[in-house]
Amino acid sequence: MVDHPTIDPIEELITAYNELNSSAVDELDEEPSPLEFMRYVSRNTPFVIRRGASNWPAAKQWSVSFLRDALAGETVNVAVTPKGNADAPTRLQDGSVVFAKPWEEDQVFSEFLDFVVRQETEPPSCSGPAHGGEIRYAQTQNDNLRNEYSTLFGHVQRDIPFARIALQREPEAINLWIGNSRSVTALHKDNYENIYVQVLGRKHFVLLPSLCHPCVNEQRLAPATYARRQQPEGGLELRLDAADDKDATPVPFALWDPDAPEENATRYSRLACPVRVTLEPGDMLYLPAMWYHKVSQSCGEEGICVAVNYWYDMEFSGPLYPMSSFVRSVHLSQQGHGKAE
Repeated sequence: MVDHPTIDPIEELITAYNELNSSAVDELDEEPSPLEFMRYVSRNTPFVIRRGASNWPAAKQWSVSFLRDALAGETVNVAVTPKGNADAPTRLQDGSVVFAKPWEEDQVFSEFLDFVVRQETEPPSCSGPAHGGEIRYAQTQNDNLRNEYSTLFGHVQRDIPFARIALQREPEAINLWIGNSRSVTALHKDNYENIYVQVLGRKHFVLLPSLCHPCVNEQRLAPATYARRQQPEGGLELRLDAADDKDATPVPFALWDPDAPEENATRYSRLACPVRVTLEPGDMLYLPAMWYHKVSQSCGEEGICVAVNYWYDMEFSGPLYPMSSFVRSVHLSQQGHGKAE
């Protein structure tokens, strides 16, 4: 009887995916037709349309002064963290890792905007408290462009026509994002087909397909929330959510960072082939449902980074969702996590 070498099926799966798919994002010169878009959706493959939104009023008109005037007197929700690490795994002094949520508060938009710009454009020695203690980011993911920022909604498309026609649905949410280079979005995934439009500054995406779940070291993290300390000490502190809080359920979240690949790695992390793409002003990215993405940003002369994204509900029938869930469950079972949530 001949002994055959043992093949790790997860390693074989990820390796086969890497061999059959490009490590670069397709770049298009114009919007795809609904049929062309659906081909990308069916393959669960990203693409970027260079200058695809360059004719939008937002891309032509928005600036710091324009936004300040357009939202004069308005109050907006702002996420506040000490290091720009909202909704991210964070290590406590005792060595444990928690899922850190931001402190949220309402701020006058002009004051928020001035803080973000000053923090980005002035040297630390000149800008005083703007550089110490906290990072502010407008990042409510609750359809805020059609609600909180409705004044600006007329400057962008009401939907993405090729996506609406192909997917046969309206966007579930349209979100506005405003911050500076100090805010980073940790590696995570969403159950949405995502069309991401860059308006000011640049966004830097690191992408991984959902089949790379075994690479990202998902762990169940206790949730914690930043809170402001009482004066005179001030600043922010991270507090574990109360056990009786409805939001205190452990959060499954990736610990592995593709920009620090030796840390928090699994036996499969070495197989990951991150796809990297930078969005310039006016660019449009299709980010397929369930793709892991880490997002950092950089600012131009305006000192802010502004983007808009359109979330379309993904189609849960077909092979994508059950296959991704199966790979996740198999890997978590190997790791001794028991049944996946």
